[in-house]
Amino acid sequence: MEGKPDIRDLNERFREATAEEVVGYFLREYKGRIAVSSSLSIEDQTLTDIAVKADREARIFTLDTGRLFPETYQLIDKTNLKYGISIEVFFPDYKEVQRMVREEGINLFYNSIESRHRCCEIRKLEPLRRAFKGLDAWICGLRREQSVTRKDMEVVEWDEQHGLLKINPLIGWTEGQVWDYVRENHVPYNKLHDKGYPSIGCEPCTRAVKPGEDIRAGRWWWESPDHRECGLHQRH
Repeated sequence: MEGKPDIRDLNERFREATAEEVVGYFLREYKGRIAVSSSLSIEDQTLTDIAVKADREARIFTLDTGRLFPETYQLIDKTNLKYGISIEVFFPDYKEVQRMVREEGINLFYNSIESRHRCCEIRKLEPLRRAFKGLDAWICGLRREQSVTRKDMEVVEWDEQHGLLKINPLIGWTEGQVWDYVRENHVPYNKLHDKGYPSIGCEPCTRAVKPGEDIRAGRWWWESPDHRECGLHQRH
C-alpha cells in the first residue's frame, strides 16, 4: 500500500453509508488486494452475502483452528454451495500445534491467560498473517454492541498490527438488524445459534449463554470480560 489512507476522511465519508455501500466501495477500490475474513458468525455470513452480491470474485477466507464445532464445518460447505464460491481455509502449522500440546497439554487454554493467548496465536493469529499476505485491506463483521472491547471502533480503522486498512461495515448494527438481514436474505447460519450460542468460536472455549447474559459471555467465559479477545482485533 502506498501511504496510509486518511482514516478520518474515510469515516466521515461513510458515516451514513449502508453496509452494502461500504463493502461495494472497498471491493472496487482494493480489488485483488482485499478479502472478507469470516469466522462464519451471523455477521460474517451477512458480509459474505453482501460481498458476493457486489462481486462474485470477492475473496473470502476462514481459519480452521482444528477445534471448531461440527456445525461450523457444515456451514462452510453449506455456504459454498449456496453462493457457488470456495471459501479459502487456512490451517495452523501442525509442528507448532504439536509442540504446544506436548509442552502444555491439549486444553492448555484453561490454565492461564498466557496459555490461552499462546493457543490463539498458534491456531489463529499465525494462519491469519499468512491469509493477509498480498492484501492492503480486510473486511470483518465487528459490531460495537458485541463487547466492551469494541465499543469505540469505527467503520474504517488502521490495523497497526498487520499494516492494513480494516473495514467494519456492520459496526453500528444491532444483533436484531443482523438477524433481520439473515432471515430476509435466506443467509445460511450456524444452527448452534438456535441453541443459545450467540457467539461461536472453538468448541472448548465456547458455551451457550444464559438468559440476560452478554452475547459474548460464552466466549472464554472463565476470564474477565476485558480480556475476551483472541488478538485478531487488537487495537493500538
